[in-house]
Amino acid sequence: MSFFKKIFKKEKTHRQVSKVQDLLIGDIIVLNDSFGLPENIRHQQFQITAVNSYEFEQTVETEWVLTGNNDTELYLGLDIDDKTYLKFSLKIQHQDVEALFDLDAFATIFDEPGQAFLEQKADSALSQGWSAEQYQQSLFAKVGYYHRKDHRSEKLSSYEGKDAGEQFELFRLLSEDQTRGVELEVWQDGDTDVFLTLYRPTTDIIDMYPGS
Repeated sequence: MSFFKKIFKKEKTHRQVSKVQDLLIGDIIVLNDSFGLPENIRHQQFQITAVNSYEFEQTVETEWVLTGNNDTELYLGLDIDDKTYLKFSLKIQHQDVEALFDLDAFATIFDEPGQAFLEQKADSALSQGWSAEQYQQSLFAKVGYYHRKDHRSEKLSSYEGKDAGEQFELFRLLSEDQTRGVELEVWQDGDTDVFLTLYRPTTDIIDMYPGS
């Protein structure tokens, strides 16, 4: 039994967690051992260490920051349409992008109207199990605001100032079966964060433990 389970046993608290939507800082999730999950997160436990919010024109999305026993940091969201899927995001660095894709092709993501097509060259050590062979761009420069707040319990400020969200533009590419993706967040100072995303059924979380 890991130290997470020892500390956060369900019988120690009156609060129960049964839905991803209810997760709070300190809670624990346990993933199953499906081969559809990358090896570095398969059958692992993660603690919620932060909850942030992505604000768009018509929606606000919750982001749970996950930290594992091996210090792996992931980001969890929910993709809600006709069905609800877990969306895992893994931040990658320039050397991973360079290993995965031709950089000239990668640069076309920023060309209007946003029709980039990427083919994978090779996995980096980090991207194994996360990447797809091909990606087609599906989103171009969608404006959003990133808040280091949980919108479920804290009001998001719509004004400029220290409490305002950080503005960014979102670019997205998806694999043909739409189970994997690449997302880029371009910030106003020019910094760009790149993520590999993975869409999985909610049943991949096999247990949840309240942290308090």
